[in-house]
Amino acid sequence: MEKKSIQRKSNNNYKFSILKSPLLYIHIPFCDSKCNYCAFNSYTNLNHLKKDYFEAVKKQFLHDIEKFKVKEFETVFIGGGTPSTMPLPFYEKLFKLLEPFLKNTKEITIESNPNASYEWLKNIKNFGVNRISFGVQSFNGEKLKFLNRNHSSKLAINTILNAKKAGFENINLDIIYATVLDNYELLKNDLKIIDSLPVTHLSAYSLMIEENTKWEGDYSKRKDDEELEIWFIKEIKKRFKQYEISNFGKPCLHNLAYWEHKEYLGIGSGAVGFIKSKKCKVKNENFRYYTQTDVNKYIKNPTHYVYEYLTDNDIKKEKVLLGLRSITGFEEDILNKEEKKRVEILINENKLFKKESKIHSNDFLLADALSAYIIE
Repeated sequence: MEKKSIQRKSNNNYKFSILKSPLLYIHIPFCDSKCNYCAFNSYTNLNHLKKDYFEAVKKQFLHDIEKFKVKEFETVFIGGGTPSTMPLPFYEKLFKLLEPFLKNTKEITIESNPNASYEWLKNIKNFGVNRISFGVQSFNGEKLKFLNRNHSSKLAINTILNAKKAGFENINLDIIYATVLDNYELLKNDLKIIDSLPVTHLSAYSLMIEENTKWEGDYSKRKDDEELEIWFIKEIKKRFKQYEISNFGKPCLHNLAYWEHKEYLGIGSGAVGFIKSKKCKVKNENFRYYTQTDVNKYIKNPTHYVYEYLTDNDIKKEKVLLGLRSITGFEEDILNKEEKKRVEILINENKLFKKESKIHSNDFLLADALSAYIIE
């Protein structure tokens, strides 16, 4: 979809609606090692900036909650990068900053490498985090080296068990499939190990060869085996209920809220926020704001944003696509007459179904094609 990115120094012409209970995303851009496939805003050579990074995060956070009149957050997600590379004093200060806004927060998630110490896990739990997501990717040693992961299968298993021991009842694992090394035996063994662990959620991602990664342009690292991929997803669905194209198990409330198009603040270098605003002479305007991805520049000026303004049609397309990728669905009344006719055709073909006022998909994997057909 076509969107405009506009850089501004000031928002003085805007009257922002009060965000009653938005989501909060905090980005940690530091990593111990860079995975071969990773395109996220993360760095292995900037650890000397960690102390200064908190001060920048604090400055942006205080700026944004004042600008948007935030009183509390519905959910919090601390992602990266690798949040577990940050020492405990960082999180002690961070949660002291967040504490007044967490009284009714339903879920606080943090991402972690599966090499975090028990002490780190226990303290993070005591700070109020109630959901943890481990970037395991595989339990196969050869595959872990291939991906340039810095943990072993044994270490990952022990860390997951320690998370349970530390009090976490909501544990996610990220798994990557469709690498050139994958076969039935390897994936069966990964699933067997997962079966033995106290895991409540699985995020399974097909390997993507993306720009700005070590593997950019090298498609030999990926295996295109549709039969194997379909089998793997079916095996996961035997264990965990699918609620989004790549997510299975006890739903992540934070991600569900994204797919429902709720507002969120994005704090940290490379973070993204989504806000609904009202502007003079303009009926309604939605926009995303992007912080600076360069960590040094972010630290110097954490409230410098680039804005992406979204038309009503942009929002409609996103609601349809995200709704068909997940159990959220989308409200039929956002469509025009012709689009509703196309939905009826898809319902008759058993590709979609209607429940009350919402349209849902019978196969999340078809979301891209179905949404493109509905909104041309």
